[in-house]
Amino acid sequence: MEPIYATGMAAKLRSQWDRDSGLGQNHKAIKFLGQDYEMLRAQCLQSRTLFEDSYFPASASSLGYNELGPRSSKTCGVRWMRPPEICSRPQFIVDGATRTDICQGSLGDCWLLAAIASLTLNDNLLHRVVPHGQGFSSGYAGIFHFQFWQFGEWVDVVVDDRLPVKDGKLLFVHSAEGGEFWSALVEKAYAKLNGCYEALSGGSTSEGFEDFTGGVTEMYELRKAPSDLYSIIQRAVERGSLLGCSIDITSKFDMEAVTFKKLVKGHAYSVTAVVFRGTPTKLVRIRNPWGEVEWTGAWSDNSREWDSVDSSTRSRLYNRSEDGEFWMSFRDFLQEFSRLEICNLTADALEMSQVKKWSTSLYQGEWRRGSTAGGCRNFPATFWINPQFKINLTNPDKVGSSDCSFLVALMQKDRRKKRKEGQDMETIGFAIYEVRCVGQSGVHLKRDFFLTHASSARSELFINLREVSSRFRLPAGEYIVVPSTFEPQKEADFVLRVFSEKPADSQELDDEVTADLPPEKTLDESQIDAGFKSLFRQLAGADMEISATELQTILNRIISKRDGKLGLTEFHVLWEKIKRYLTVFRQFDLDKSGSMSSYEMRMALEAAGFKLTNHLFQLIILRYTEQDLTVDFDNFVTCLVRLETMFKTFKTLDTDADGYISLNFIQVRSLASC
Repeated sequence: MEPIYATGMAAKLRSQWDRDSGLGQNHKAIKFLGQDYEMLRAQCLQSRTLFEDSYFPASASSLGYNELGPRSSKTCGVRWMRPPEICSRPQFIVDGATRTDICQGSLGDCWLLAAIASLTLNDNLLHRVVPHGQGFSSGYAGIFHFQFWQFGEWVDVVVDDRLPVKDGKLLFVHSAEGGEFWSALVEKAYAKLNGCYEALSGGSTSEGFEDFTGGVTEMYELRKAPSDLYSIIQRAVERGSLLGCSIDITSKFDMEAVTFKKLVKGHAYSVTAVVFRGTPTKLVRIRNPWGEVEWTGAWSDNSREWDSVDSSTRSRLYNRSEDGEFWMSFRDFLQEFSRLEICNLTADALEMSQVKKWSTSLYQGEWRRGSTAGGCRNFPATFWINPQFKINLTNPDKVGSSDCSFLVALMQKDRRKKRKEGQDMETIGFAIYEVRCVGQSGVHLKRDFFLTHASSARSELFINLREVSSRFRLPAGEYIVVPSTFEPQKEADFVLRVFSEKPADSQELDDEVTADLPPEKTLDESQIDAGFKSLFRQLAGADMEISATELQTILNRIISKRDGKLGLTEFHVLWEKIKRYLTVFRQFDLDKSGSMSSYEMRMALEAAGFKLTNHLFQLIILRYTEQDLTVDFDNFVTCLVRLETMFKTFKTLDTDADGYISLNFIQVRSLASC
């Protein structure tokens, strides 16, 4: 039978058309919650009112749910005020955006502020996030907008300028000067994007880096730093990459503990410069988003080391003020800090001195209980049901070498928004398998493959971060990337990005929707043997109702659309189907419990002749499984009969056999009743 393209294809085509037209790119960002900045601003100017955002109101719900909840001491006495109410001459940006515009308030979002601080080092990047033409002078309407990269798309977020104030001061981020408000409004827009301010508490600087650039982040454990890390940092700074660093904590009591030399544990810093020329050692410049509390060791603001530097270099580098920014030697940096995060605007920025454009692919995916949430390789019975993506590496990096470089980045979506519901980041990772002539190209690999093949590479860790990424160098060939949560049955949406040094084909693996069904034998009544006729009379009785309890349940579901009656020949056809389905069911009911698990159901459907996409299988699991994700025999038979009927109906309507049909309203109703 020809493949049939099922539900979801129209949505995929629409999404592809939107992407082809540029929707979701920075110059054509998607309007978050459908709010159009220009239209809303024009309405406010016309009505001479200041914008009030009903989607993110000036209320307790926008602040938080726990530590910043309605009964929290931190939010007691909070007022929402617009900048013209806070100071006499508010400014959006004064003399350009600088790192000192970002000072942390009463929210644990240092990771975000470190990323914003790094953003100020590159005007082009900054104004992708902070569009030009905004301010408090002519045309002011109390409305601002900002753009963020979110899981493969840029979104434009509108906010009003009412900011939370306590004791006359901004509660959260603020500028050192006090009258500059761009950073506070960026923070508010990002809080709206994630549900509330409290959702921003705690995180990795790489999240902010990527949401401001669409770049990809790599992490370096400084205890295991590569020998050329200083030159890596130097090239990254020169190319405008964003850099952050932090010190690991060993217990909850370490969080924001200050070391003897005034470094803060569990706190996100940004790396803003490196220098070697004119100084006796390699130096790194670092900024604390608090705007204060600085390193007091060698090369700090008041250290003697500066005495050995010539006056011109000293005047260029030396800044003796408590602004949160300081220099330290690269050796001390490696010793004092634990982790470095570098967000590459192009994934190859740290590999070569010349600019190259990497081949990139992005896929949206999901893990769903019972259908695509298989867990990691520790769970071989279910690992194979995870989504799978193929990469075809055909172009080695260098002449004479067979190796191809590529980077895989797996990101889970929208987890901060779910914190109100008691959910947080899942523990995620991925494994990579080489494929050599394994079955049909593009087909979802089954359990037996993973039981007999070891992985070629994998993410270094399964970890509860928003994104896990790793760089690999493997021989040319075809590889399968299997992203997963650590444990099975954990639900989440994800984005998988693949960056390769040279062009590389990639695709999501999924089965084509097909039905390989045996031909039906419709016998004349005279051809049906006497024994079956006798059985039918025993089951039917005068009112044509079947009295056997299990069979009655099955048939009631199957024939409810056929006046509740079956004739002798119709019942014979059905009986033969049920016997065939029972054989399949027994084959996959491995423990003879009278039910199958959802992943056994997928194998059973294939044995019965049906191949389905992940999306279709998810729908079937939702419809036909019990609470514990098991399928009993009557649900199994009902599902198979319904599938068979739908396939036959579709084939009848697909008169030109091209895998697509056009339906009028009557036909839609008829197909829905199958």
